[in-house]
Amino acid sequence: MNKDNKFYITTAIAYTSRKPHIGNAYDIVLADMIARYKKMQGFDVYLMTGSDEHGQKIEEYANKAGITPKEYVDKISSEIKEVWNSLDTDYDKFIRTTDDYHEKTIQKIFKKLYDQGDIYKGTYNGKYCVPCESFFTPSQLIDGKCPDCGREVIDAKEEAYFLKLSKYQEKLKKFYEDNPDFIQPVSRRNEMINNFIKPGLSDLCVSRSTFKWGIPVDFDPEHVVYVWIDALSNYITGIGFDCEDNSKQFDKLWPADLHVIGKDIVRFHTIYWPIILMALGLPLPKQVLGHPWVLVGDDKMSKSKGNVIYADYLSKKFSPDAVRYYLLSEIPFTQDGTITYESFITKFNSDLANTLGNLVNRSIAMTNKYFSGVAKKPNKFNDLDNDLVNCANESIKKYYECMDIYHNADACEAIMTLAKRCNKYIDETTPWSLAKDEANSDLLNSVLYNLLECIRIIALMLSPIMPKSSESILEQLSTKEKTIEFGIQAEYKVGTPTPLFARIDAEKVLKEIEEETKPKETAENTVTLEQISIEDFAKIELKTAKIINCEPIPKAKKLLKLTLNDGTSTPRIVASGIAKWYNPEDLIGRTVIVVSNLLPAKLCGVESNGMILAADCGDDVKVIFTDNIPEGSKVR
Repeated sequence: MNKDNKFYITTAIAYTSRKPHIGNAYDIVLADMIARYKKMQGFDVYLMTGSDEHGQKIEEYANKAGITPKEYVDKISSEIKEVWNSLDTDYDKFIRTTDDYHEKTIQKIFKKLYDQGDIYKGTYNGKYCVPCESFFTPSQLIDGKCPDCGREVIDAKEEAYFLKLSKYQEKLKKFYEDNPDFIQPVSRRNEMINNFIKPGLSDLCVSRSTFKWGIPVDFDPEHVVYVWIDALSNYITGIGFDCEDNSKQFDKLWPADLHVIGKDIVRFHTIYWPIILMALGLPLPKQVLGHPWVLVGDDKMSKSKGNVIYADYLSKKFSPDAVRYYLLSEIPFTQDGTITYESFITKFNSDLANTLGNLVNRSIAMTNKYFSGVAKKPNKFNDLDNDLVNCANESIKKYYECMDIYHNADACEAIMTLAKRCNKYIDETTPWSLAKDEANSDLLNSVLYNLLECIRIIALMLSPIMPKSSESILEQLSTKEKTIEFGIQAEYKVGTPTPLFARIDAEKVLKEIEEETKPKETAENTVTLEQISIEDFAKIELKTAKIINCEPIPKAKKLLKLTLNDGTSTPRIVASGIAKWYNPEDLIGRTVIVVSNLLPAKLCGVESNGMILAADCGDDVKVIFTDNIPEGSKVR
């Protein structure tokens, strides 16, 4: 490998608490796209991904499942690989933080930092979020809850080792100043400077003693190495860093050219990780890309909310390329993107079936029909031809500009702009009319050549985004020409047109999805809830409330928006998943029981303040009505 030509790219390693959903999969799809694009440009690329397998949360999940933590993470890590593979990602290495070499090197790193005084022993006393595995001071909490995930935190007091972040604060600040492109997008850089660097860094807890599922601190076995040194260091242990005798691969690959991560862990990768590297005397990564989230409507995906969409399910239902295209075209560079089954199908039909698939199919079919599959490069171009060529050149230029700075959604738009222009060009030139007169043979040949040449360019630009579809298009064109420039191919001898994307019957497929994704109640997944005390029950406030208005929620087929009179002066809004069983007009005027002290939750753009009581009756749901009881009455 030529070090000057190498490109080492990583994803954040996926946490092995649960099977990854479509939002978790965006990391690897984005990184794979970048890796493929860099290979197109001649770079010697190395892409590493993996799984993060230690921590208190995993220990708790394993205990609940009645298996060892190692058995638990083996299962989830295998599922992560299956999801990644279902998306046709082509990574070079999958690291697991339970790999023997990783654990041994982490112990060496911890000992080295301790011996040189960058890690010291102390006592932690503050707030801790178990799901995020993060410590916070009371002032960092938002409404008394975790600032990252909004969940409850617990009091934590334990002996721990700490990393001296404060020691490296000025050095890190200077690095930011000297490397303004280190953090992308710029908004993430500003967050780090304003929210963490300027207020001053607190030393970081890097060991735990209240659970055992972690890498032991070899000189103090009561402690395990905490997640940040363990997980973050995978980027160097996975390529052969050893503290004493680094591998040739490490010497060639490090520093990383790009870390691809979610915006929620930018702090760890641009503050904690650079300081760990500074303490180790290693160069810092060249760039960290903190991409936005993939939301369902306006919400984060959550099993508890029942809105999780899985990438491997979508890939099997539609195709890996369709999933890749949706993610890469619908998630902007700086803002969160959204996905629903409805929006996925709409995008599929519009861009892939109607625009791209239709263009490829009819252009090749017409070449076969009118010229026995052969179209030659024309000697002259008219105004319509020149307009198409100009559009192709502009699309190519924009594509490169966007891909170079990882604006993948804009790059996809540039490709589709050319595809749409090609379809318009067909309408303008009407090849079927030209074919009626032998005198128009040269003109018809020009039209078909121009279309085929644009389709070749589209296929090549799509290759990092939709690799299998790109390959299929080029095979149908019978071309191996890889130059993204109009007019390179002398002639085409096309093959048989093969449909790329069949249009989806949205109503039919959405019904299939609803049936296929409906939770199935089995003895294996039935949960027996623990008993609660009368004090616990007393925390729940139940009140009667009259439904004074009811309406559907756009783009949310399962939800109805209820406006309730609960005896107070202000109407209460509740979003309820009962649309399948009730029409809005049948509910107005009815009285229901509402959980009135439930935390507000935003569902498909509606802030829901409560939950109404209903009974599961097999495949049916029946709301519990109390029409003979005045609204505002407390239910005990």
